[in-house]
Amino acid sequence: MIRFLLVRFVFPLLVLFLLRALLKSVFAGFRSAPSPQTQDRKTPPSVPAGGELKKDPVCGTYVSAATSLTRTVNGSVLHFCSKECRDKYRAA
Repeated sequence: MIRFLLVRFVFPLLVLFLLRALLKSVFAGFRSAPSPQTQDRKTPPSVPAGGELKKDPVCGTYVSAATSLTRTVNGSVLHFCSKECRDKYRAA
């Protein structure tokens, strides 16, 4: 009688719970892993609409005057897209 209960009810329930836990952990891994599309996307800096664009003197990129790095040279303000471009301009 006990063997009948173990074979018919207890073991199948144990197998069912183990499979459920295994599948749950596998699918939870897929859900928590970031997708490649969201990893590559970076949020751009917030720029006011209709802002003025200035040309970087080093690389030629147009950058928003509100978010650019600036440096004053001989009384004129230069706008740079990055710290690297600003440093290259200093070295030149």
